[in-house]
Amino acid sequence: QVQLQESGPGLVKPSQTLSLTCTVSGESITANYYTWNWIRQPPGKGLEWMGHINYSGNTYYAASLKSRTSISRDTSKNQFTLQLSAVTPEDTAVYYCVRGNPRDYWGQGTQVTVSS
Repeated sequence: QVQLQESGPGLVKPSQTLSLTCTVSGESITANYYTWNWIRQPPGKGLEWMGHINYSGNTYYAASLKSRTSISRDTSKNQFTLQLSAVTPEDTAVYYCVRGNPRDYWGQGTQVTVSS
């Protein structure tokens, strides 16, 4: 059974960098041909795909967030990490890590609030 678990601070100050880690169990993040995604949902809005890192370590980002987003991985820990810089209150959302291709396994989500 594949499981994903997000971890990181629930409160970030404006202009700082948000950093979240997803720990994966039950599947290697290097296994063909999956992608490992970050998706968020702001309050009262729909899901927004932020980007992914694929099985070979290549990254792809949503155009609207590309300048502020970085996704990396630690294969020894079977984890992948999201960093979102220069956050504003508009980045307040529930953040999910998701196995993709297809999107079949989701973490439970973690609430991140951007506030001073």
